[in-house]
Amino acid sequence: MMNIAIICGGNSGEYEISMESAKVVKKYLDKDKYEAYPIVIRFDDWYYQDDKGDKHPIDKADFTLSLNGSTVRFDAVFNAIHGTPGEDGKFQAYLDLLKIPYTSCGVDTSALTFNKFFCNRFVSAFGITVARSISFLKGEHIDQSLIADQLGFPVFVKPAQSGSSVGISKVHNLDDLDAAFEIAFQEDERIIIEENIEGRELACGLLHDGKQLIILPLTEIISKKDFFDYEAKYTKGMADEITPADVSTEVEQDVKAISAMLYHEMNCKGFVRFDFILTESELYFLEVNTIPGISEASIMPQMAVSYGMKLSDFFDKSLEAIWQSH
Repeated sequence: MMNIAIICGGNSGEYEISMESAKVVKKYLDKDKYEAYPIVIRFDDWYYQDDKGDKHPIDKADFTLSLNGSTVRFDAVFNAIHGTPGEDGKFQAYLDLLKIPYTSCGVDTSALTFNKFFCNRFVSAFGITVARSISFLKGEHIDQSLIADQLGFPVFVKPAQSGSSVGISKVHNLDDLDAAFEIAFQEDERIIIEENIEGRELACGLLHDGKQLIILPLTEIISKKDFFDYEAKYTKGMADEITPADVSTEVEQDVKAISAMLYHEMNCKGFVRFDFILTESELYFLEVNTIPGISEASIMPQMAVSYGMKLSDFFDKSLEAIWQSH
């Protein structure tokens, strides 16, 4: 029986979503193979909460847990933290130092993919189309006329580093830019102002089980709001998620081929989701989620089920990949 720490929580606006993801992982992990311990990471407060609701602190020196007079050492970590410090590489660096294996991408990949500013430049170097954008650091003068001239309206104002659309605004005129800047700068020191691309939003999920790369069926996301924001993502009925997506064979092959290529070039591990916008003439890379939502209502589990894979098998393959690569 292996001890698995399911790390969850985190220090961002995605805390609640992460907690839900962890519950699903614990529910579906094979109980004959794994003893699962949800470990909440919230700033300096790290703890295991037992079934009675009692909190047991984690020893940060070696990531162990004292429980009932004995020490629990973890064979691996299932990373279910969306946002910092689980999706940006910080916690991975800590685990690397302790030589504890984990399910998600490593430090370099996580740091690159979580920063939209760096990630878009990496992706565009392969000739893949990304939206035109302008970026500013906090404290820099922002020439709003430049935004209007170069990008037009509407635009998206985004923190360079955030997930689940936290801190993102869709802005339709100059008057609303300042408020959007303020919201975005609450999440990160750098913001990106990005042109609006009208089209269909497509998601491609991939899972490496240690032997092969499994490419899951595509999902089309149709938001009932102005865009696929936090509310649309996590409120039932606010978006339609169609799996498999109703697209041509050519589009499906293109999306899957680009996703598989980027998965390889970015040195991704475990399960990852790539998002795109399809216009009448072009396929735009939107972003990559290295810790995508895995609640039962999330897109990635829907893809797995459509592929014919039970969630228990999906999570089992994620852990098996660790042992295959070591």
